Amino acid sequence: MIENEVLPERTLLVAIPKKGTSKDIIEEHLDELASLVQTAGGQVVDSVYQEVVSFNPATAIGKGKVQEIKSLIQQKEINLVVFDDELTPVQTKNLENEFQIKVIDRTTLILAIFAKHARTLEAKTQVELAQLQYLLPRLTKMWSHLSKQYGGIGTRGPGEKQIESDRRLVKSRIQRLQKKLIEISKQKEIERKPRENYFKFALVGYTNAGKSTIMRELTNANVGVEDKLFATLDTTTRALRLPNEKVVLLSDTVGFIRKLPSHLIASFQSTLIEVQYANALLHIADASNRYLSEQISVVQQTLEKLKVDQKPVILVLNKIDLIQDKEYIKFLQREYPSSILISAERGININALLLKMQETMEEETRYVKLLLPYSKMELIPYVYRMSSIIKKEDKSEGIEFYAKLLKQEEPYFINLFSQYIQN
Repeated sequence: MIENEVLPERTLLVAIPKKGTSKDIIEEHLDELASLVQTAGGQVVDSVYQEVVSFNPATAIGKGKVQEIKSLIQQKEINLVVFDDELTPVQTKNLENEFQIKVIDRTTLILAIFAKHARTLEAKTQVELAQLQYLLPRLTKMWSHLSKQYGGIGTRGPGEKQIESDRRLVKSRIQRLQKKLIEISKQKEIERKPRENYFKFALVGYTNAGKSTIMRELTNANVGVEDKLFATLDTTTRALRLPNEKVVLLSDTVGFIRKLPSHLIASFQSTLIEVQYANALLHIADASNRYLSEQISVVQQTLEKLKVDQKPVILVLNKIDLIQDKEYIKFLQREYPSSILISAERGININALLLKMQETMEEETRYVKLLLPYSKMELIPYVYRMSSIIKKEDKSEGIEFYAKLLKQEEPYFINLFSQYIQN
């Protein structure tokens, strides 16, 4: 063995589904938790679950299941237990006392992955803020042993040094991070100004659905592509030329996942703002994933939470090259008739996607001719602010504009300029 080599933590997964949950759903949740652990660098040794009517306030699970897990820990030399649901500080402390090894929950695991993948100042700031907001109610003496006794998943990252700090210092740090994110958002707002007249698409989807691969394929952007959950935390925006030679903007965003805590969504608000500014969304889904329909549903629910579910959405079923059963592809075409089936990795059907994007842009764009009298020159700034000027010509009666505006701006534009619009 290489000296100082860090071995993967031997991990036991624990799910606590509500009584009556189907075995397929339980299996799906455990599979996803296993993927998260592997992304964080752990080794999944075994998994167990217990259906409950309600969580045990002391240990989340029943006494019998606690004893079963203690036996598994000894038999299989497990040194980390990961719960698929959020644990209270009391539950975590009691379970660690019982098991005598580290116990973390799903949120801590996701935060560990975020800390591992954060690259830019914005991402690191967002991750640290999310960590501290999660750890704040858990900052009691029971946490002081973690950095001394344990290492590995869930105990590293930007927030580690704050665990033993008192609440006042942590709250102060949270405030500073929030102010820093506001400053970053203001800077991004300035950077966004020159892009206002471009039609904007944003990539959204379940984590690891292939958004970054599509971004790279469509725009030749130098973005990282990994077969891991949450490989992308930072927003990348690039120009893209459609078949009709019109230039649009395309933004990549952080992936979604089920049970994503609300405070994580809030912490990544400055990243997800690109979704809110977009004129249309490309919902990327992994067609080869056996939990496709559930993942599509999770993304739709998250878009509702972000209040952007009313935007035009193109469903893109990616990774069809991984599907061997041609009948299943036909099923997907019947099940999702308005979707585009592609393989970004293999470049399959990319032109069809570009044509669909072009069609969507044209549906969401309006063209108007406007003759503004010289006596109304004070309205010129509003013409430029609310539309993109294609052509401008001085006439004897005033200035004639041929302008392009977005469908969503049309009612406001017509309300202001109705008497000057020409047929």
